[in-house]
Amino acid sequence: MMSRFLAQLVMIGGQIVARALAQAIRQEFRAAAAARETAQDAGRSSFHAMKGNAVSRMTIQEASQILNVENVEDLEAVRKNYEHLFKMNSKKVGGSFYLQSKVVRAKERVEMELNQKVGREADEMESDHHGNGPNTENPSGPQSRTKQS
Repeated sequence: MMSRFLAQLVMIGGQIVARALAQAIRQEFRAAAAARETAQDAGRSSFHAMKGNAVSRMTIQEASQILNVENVEDLEAVRKNYEHLFKMNSKKVGGSFYLQSKVVRAKERVEMELNQKVGREADEMESDHHGNGPNTENPSGPQSRTKQS
């Protein structure tokens, strides 16, 4: 009698653990799918930022922090801070070559960002200029202009 009760208890316990494990696995798959989808959405929205980061391995935020500028489009502040930091980190004055190279990479990253921005703006202006905006074709559709003899 006692062994039968013990066997039923073990079976019920095993079923509970199996259901919990199956539910945990399903939940993990759902979480992984949601994370993958979020990462893909983030990747689509920041393509240009990632493209710049892949080349220089530095974000524009990191570059602005290194150069100590709030607005990277302020070229005068970027140039002024770059020159000051470059001179201060020169080996001749006991500076660090590593920090000096970080300053150079930060300036290059800012220049890359501004060049990409100018390129995107030029592309947008060119597409607007060539009529790639709204459809300007004849609303009645294309017409054949062949001469019949």
